[in-house]
Amino acid sequence: MTRISKHLCILSALFLASAAASARTFTQYSSSEKDGFWTESRLETVVRATGRPANLLEIAAGDGSEAVVTFKSWGTCFNELGWDALQVLPEEKREELLKRIFAPDGDLKYTHGRFSLGANDYARDWYSASEVPGDFELRYFDMSRDLSALIPYMHAAQKYNPDLWFWCSPWSPPAWMKINQDYPVLSSGFNRMDKRLDYLLHRNSDLKARRHDRFPDWLAGEDFFIQDPRYLKAYADYFCRYIGEYRKNGIPVRRVMYQNEAYSYTPYPGCPWTPGGAALFNGEYLAPALKEKFPDVELYLGTINTNRFDEVDGILSDGHVRGKDVFKGIGFQWEGSQIISEVRKKYPALKVVQTESECGDGRFDWRGAEHTFALINDYLGKGCEEYTFWNVILCDNGESGWGWRQNALIRVDSREKTAMLTPEYYAVKHYTHFVTAGTKLLNSVSAASVPASVAVFLTPEGKYVVTACNHDNGELPLAVMFGGDRLEAVLPPHSMHTFAEEATPPPR
Repeated sequence: MTRISKHLCILSALFLASAAASARTFTQYSSSEKDGFWTESRLETVVRATGRPANLLEIAAGDGSEAVVTFKSWGTCFNELGWDALQVLPEEKREELLKRIFAPDGDLKYTHGRFSLGANDYARDWYSASEVPGDFELRYFDMSRDLSALIPYMHAAQKYNPDLWFWCSPWSPPAWMKINQDYPVLSSGFNRMDKRLDYLLHRNSDLKARRHDRFPDWLAGEDFFIQDPRYLKAYADYFCRYIGEYRKNGIPVRRVMYQNEAYSYTPYPGCPWTPGGAALFNGEYLAPALKEKFPDVELYLGTINTNRFDEVDGILSDGHVRGKDVFKGIGFQWEGSQIISEVRKKYPALKVVQTESECGDGRFDWRGAEHTFALINDYLGKGCEEYTFWNVILCDNGESGWGWRQNALIRVDSREKTAMLTPEYYAVKHYTHFVTAGTKLLNSVSAASVPASVAVFLTPEGKYVVTACNHDNGELPLAVMFGGDRLEAVLPPHSMHTFAEEATPPPR
């Protein structure tokens, strides 16, 4: 059993002015692999501590006057393989799940969606909306693939939440706009790229400058997008065509990001960019095009999946971007989470959002659920005001057409035509069911420092919500302090919890 060597007390800036006159009553929702998912119990705060175990974890709640972040929205990605998984199920079950995910009174209460411009790694296969080389006017722009899956998927979700809004980013530009003339970055047995072109990734790279504490340990030596004004302008127009066509189909696109994971060098759709190339495209082409055609659409820098601060800083400090109000915010995922604090310190005016929850390995197990619980706690604790999950539903072992197995919140058995809510579903529900728009994060403890993830929230209705996961093999006593009151609980090993304050009881 791992023990915390000394008492840990995380103090917020302000405590409640005086001790509470009456106990607070909480409903405790608990999930564990051993004892089951989403069990309920009730407990009250106490005025005095009942004891101070050696491994007690204490965290203080504030009054909301100084919050880490005011949260805005939970969402998920809309992918073709997710839509295909839904279609396996009988209609009644399919509608039940959509309601659970998107309805304001459902389980997860998602309020936004993400989609890709063209194929991502959970598309059925490669496609883009512009497959005619040299079509700079986009005369043959083709949305038929989107109309076959993604847009029907979004309409099905809108049935349960008409107020859903959307943002988008490409995984790869149309292949003819890239230096390798293909959608991946590297060849593999899962694509048809000419392996002789793999050298393009290393061309002009300084392979001697590897740093194994940074991702990636070496950087692409040049932009894979062709740095020619005709291509850059056509690509900016490509974004605008997508936005316009989606809006014609009733999909409110509010935000775009120029590239998904510019620092992943992949056998599935991808595109490396240098800081100079990214700054040029965003500052001189994409931002002006959006301002002219869709001034209400926000441009965020993202999605950032590298922990190399100098790369991100190189974009934001470039003359094509600096001082021009190009970006309204910045989106982080994967290794990008490690530099959020550094970026916020230098660029405090930029809003910060999380853009893709990590995908797991297709095991759909409890370990993946705990990992996701800790990720949410970490991103919110670093000031992210939105959180976007990846696959919400997949079939069988969650394998993509490019040979990668991933997790999802709902797992469909394609032979039996049944669906199972995975442990990760409940990890997510422990947050999304209670932390709604306008809820303030007051304080948090990260699993990076102790074997637990704990956060204290204050809802717009003035009620406290506490989320907690014990990642340890032994029991963990927890105390949350509300001025003179304390919420006390013992968290079983490897268990997840939400403590939701009930309506104010009459005075004692």
